[in-house]
Amino acid sequence: MVQNSLQPAFVLVRPQMGENIGAAARAMWNFGLDRMGIVAPRDGWPNQKAVAMASGAGRLLDEARVCDTLADAIRDRDYVFATTARGRGLTKPVMTPERAMAHARALCEQGRKVAVLYGPERAGLENEDVAHADAIISVPVNPAFASLNLAQAVLLNAYEWNRQVADIAPEVLAMAKTEFANKAEVQALGDHYQERLDDAGFFFPPEKADGMKLNLRNMWSRLPLTRADVQMLHGVLRQMVRWKERGDGGGRK
Repeated sequence: MVQNSLQPAFVLVRPQMGENIGAAARAMWNFGLDRMGIVAPRDGWPNQKAVAMASGAGRLLDEARVCDTLADAIRDRDYVFATTARGRGLTKPVMTPERAMAHARALCEQGRKVAVLYGPERAGLENEDVAHADAIISVPVNPAFASLNLAQAVLLNAYEWNRQVADIAPEVLAMAKTEFANKAEVQALGDHYQERLDDAGFFFPPEKADGMKLNLRNMWSRLPLTRADVQMLHGVLRQMVRWKERGDGGGRK
């Protein structure tokens, strides 16, 4: 992950509810972001409701840069994004969160300081706020219901930032206290089944037996079997053979 000194600051502009400030801090810290700015919070600062909601991310609130004006909050920034869902009648690049955070990463890697602005919960950023920005971030949401909660907006951008800077595999397989069977173990399983099926007269008629055995072997090789799977399948076959040898047609009732 990009070092903390090379990450965007997320600046909450005139936030109204302490709970949302705390939730935004949690969303940031979920994805390794810890540079928070707060501009003119409605209910003053510090805010105990924000602290309670932040839970384990309280450090972000303790270290947050609190300013009276937006100009003060971004005075040391080289590039500023403004998040908004509404058209503003301002000529600026409009980016998705994915594109914006890719651009933010490139800027940060050049040593440039980046900020992302979020507006108050009731109506979002004002045009005077957006005018400070170099680009707009617009989330492609339902146009009939485009309003996002403050913490949700923060979470989306924080997630996209983490995707840009962290080496995250798109898919992994969680192994449940086992590992994949090797070829010898799968071969032994195939041998076991072929032997028992042969005894049971499964490979019939004789002229088709070789092809049936080949298909069965091919099936075993295609299956991503774990050692636990192999052990269970051996056990299934052994139990079926014992059941047949008892000759009483039954087993457990």
